[in-house]
This record gives sequence, C-alpha cells and structure tokens, in this order.
Amino acid sequence: MAASPIAVITGASSGIGAATARQLAAAGYRVVLTARRKDRIEDLAAEITRAGHEATAYALDVTDRAAVDEFATAFRTLAVLVNNAGGALGADPVASGDPADWRQMYETNVIGTLNVTQALLPALTASGDGTVVILSSTAGLSTYEGGGGYVAAKHGEHVLAETLRLEIVGTPVRVIEVAPGMVKTEEFATTRFRGDTEKAAKVYAGVDAPLTADDVADTITWAVTRPSHVNIDLLVVRPRAQASNSKVHRTG
Repeated sequence: MAASPIAVITGASSGIGAATARQLAAAGYRVVLTARRKDRIEDLAAEITRAGHEATAYALDVTDRAAVDEFATAFRTLAVLVNNAGGALGADPVASGDPADWRQMYETNVIGTLNVTQALLPALTASGDGTVVILSSTAGLSTYEGGGGYVAAKHGEHVLAETLRLEIVGTPVRVIEVAPGMVKTEEFATTRFRGDTEKAAKVYAGVDAPLTADDVADTITWAVTRPSHVNIDLLVVRPRAQASNSKVHRTG
C-alpha cells in the first residue's frame, strides 16, 4: 500500500490553516501541522487522527530560519506546502503607522513564506509532483486606506509567488496563489486590533455572509487536487457582498 502524500500547513493553529488541515486530511493527505502554539496544533492533530486520518504536529516559528531548516530535514519528498502563516497588525495610516508593526508583518508574511518555501523546495521537487500554495490576500492586489503595512506585506508575498513560478517553470512543482477577500475567522481581526473585540466586530458589521475559514480551505483543497498539469496561478475569492477591498455592501 502506497504511503499517503504529505502536506505541510503553516499557521495551522486556527482559522484558515486549521480548516485547510482538516480538509486536506479528508482528501487523503498526511498533514503536518505547524504553528507557534504547540498545544493548539497537537489538539488539532489528535482531532484529525480520531476522524480516521493522518496528522502530526510540529511547533515552528516560520521567521526562525534555523528552526525552519531543522524542520525541513524530516522530508525527503513532499507533495504540498501551504504557506498560510501571516496576519495583520493595526489599521493606522502611513503617516502614523508603527514601523515595528510593518516589520513584523513583513517578517511573518514575506520572510516566513520565503524561509519555508526555500527550505522545502528540494523535497517538493524530489516528489516529482509538488505543489506550493501561497495564501496571500486581495490586499496583495490592491490597496485601501489604513492598510498600508499589511498591503505592502501581501504585495510582497504576491510578487514572491509570481517570481517563483517564473523561476521554476519546467520543474515538477506548481505554484498556486489563493487571495481571499473578507474572511471572518475567530482571530484575524481581533489580532489586528490587539484584542479589541469591538473594533474587530465593526469590520464585519452589516455584511451578509462574509467568507468563512472553511470556504477558503475548500478553495485551497480544490486547487491542490486538480490534475498535475493544471496550475491555478491566482484565484481571488470574495464574499458576494464584497466587490472590492473598499466596496462592501452592508445592511442596516
């Protein structure tokens, strides 16, 4: 019996990462869950295992290159890498934004993605049929007021995906970018506003059915499970109520 293909998911402790881990496991992958919060990913791995699938947890900070390189030594071949770790901090204008927030967002969204992709690309190539998924954002495609630092980081991640695809064409590795719009998860907006739940709630106020983590995970899983010769270069997914980053229909 052939071993199940392995999929690594970063930022798998909650939200889109956790939902993607569940859905890829159900699709037949042995999922390796990484995040800084060890207890969260261990609980998720146990949940997935109880459901009859294969999962392991590995505590990892994607901005720690030495730790990422050590993690990568565990893989001779790898089928899928989902670069999901990232996030936003603050919504200040450029004129008063905190450079420390900008730096942290760049380190997590861009350098973290670079670290893990570089470290695991040899194993993805060795598999003969590898897939790199980069979860960016519609913020990586157009800007909006108060989003400067996050937008800059996500633009960097978007360009990383585009450039990598050009550079490795001809190798057996696909590069898929999924760019979600408004997604309501349990932590994204709350983290962005440093625990201010009132501010976080206003992001989604009056919006009829923003995307869920499961919606995005379903999109990622669909893209990954296309035939090997099919590459979904860039898939933008928004809720019906959102026409653009700054055009959202709200009721009430």
